[in-house]
Amino acid sequence: MRIFGHDGPAHVTTPRIHPSAVIENGAKIGDGCIIGPFCHVGPEVTLAEDVVLKSHVVVTGQTEIGTRSEVFSFAVIGEIPQDLKFGGEKTSLVIGARNRIREHVTMNTGTKGGGGVTRVGDDNLFMAGCHVAHDVQIGNRVIVVNSAALAGHCVVEDDVIIGGLSGVHQFVRIGRGAIIGAVTMVTNDVIPYGLVQADRGRLDGLNLVGLKRKGVSRADITALRAAFQMLAQGEGAFQDRARRLKDETDSDYVHHIVDFILGDTDRSFLTPG
Repeated sequence: MRIFGHDGPAHVTTPRIHPSAVIENGAKIGDGCIIGPFCHVGPEVTLAEDVVLKSHVVVTGQTEIGTRSEVFSFAVIGEIPQDLKFGGEKTSLVIGARNRIREHVTMNTGTKGGGGVTRVGDDNLFMAGCHVAHDVQIGNRVIVVNSAALAGHCVVEDDVIIGGLSGVHQFVRIGRGAIIGAVTMVTNDVIPYGLVQADRGRLDGLNLVGLKRKGVSRADITALRAAFQMLAQGEGAFQDRARRLKDETDSDYVHHIVDFILGDTDRSFLTPG
């Protein structure tokens, strides 16, 4: 790791930095990094080993990018939140390993009122034009398709796919393994493994294709189908149906849904129609 503006020992895998790039004093650049033409890296940025910034990339703020992540041209990573309540306090953006962040993606740092950290896990793909707002929490292996936007404080669990041109309302949670169709507005929480589509976001079933691709057993898929049916047509309130499910199945996948429904949230749920 090299800190710009300070002398340090030579490294075998010295970062490759184009002469036109601007690296401000204090930035920490890992071994093997490649920083292309006309990039700008701010003084509080940390790039882990083997990070690639293609060209015309801006990384600023108190931002960390994990090893072997790749950021494409005209992305702006780590700018201040688009929140009128933001008063210039020190907040951060933490991005994990092996993320691919395509052209024109924007990711903002957190806010004091939202915990102060926007966090992105490992092995995610953010296609061109996506936006990740302040205080969003994203898990691993998430795909956000072109021009989709996540508003402030959203939580996106592992293995979620968000379709192109979709929008996710602030404070919404999307459970693991869910899929959001293209051009969908999601205003309420989405249960794990849910399938959401239509312009105003309707819970239309389970992400069966994703479950099968993941190699989920037939027994677990059958249990999930039965659980979805009970959530759709069982007696009592939505949370009451979920509580009953907890005692009626041994499937870990169903338990993920139950725990999600009974967890803390600031939104209502998309419920089966």
